[in-house]
Amino acid sequence: MAYSDTLKDHLANPRNAGTLADADAEAEQSNPVCGDRLRLSLRLGSGRIEAARFLAYGCPPTLACGSALAGMLEGMTLEEAARVTRERVTEAVGGLPARKRHAASLAIETLRAALESLTRGAF
Repeated sequence: MAYSDTLKDHLANPRNAGTLADADAEAEQSNPVCGDRLRLSLRLGSGRIEAARFLAYGCPPTLACGSALAGMLEGMTLEEAARVTRERVTEAVGGLPARKRHAASLAIETLRAALESLTRGAF
């Protein structure tokens, strides 16, 4: 399976790339098998995710999944964000080859870690 036009667009025009200096939550996860890393920063306001930013290191699908995830999170409540699935991230990039689905899994693992940091008061 070739990469979708949507995934290619996320690569050429990443959404919400960068960091948030005033983040309420931040997490970084890595895939020990391939070495890909994803960092996610969230800022909250009025009970919603006001801003989301990502940094990705690794294969193109990891960057695209980080871009798609950060874009979809903005405006969500924490409860809605907690229900985002790997399948939803995969759909948001127009699908992934089976051998690259780890990129969507990494995005979800990073999101879960960021949400958990809020409940632990890590931020």
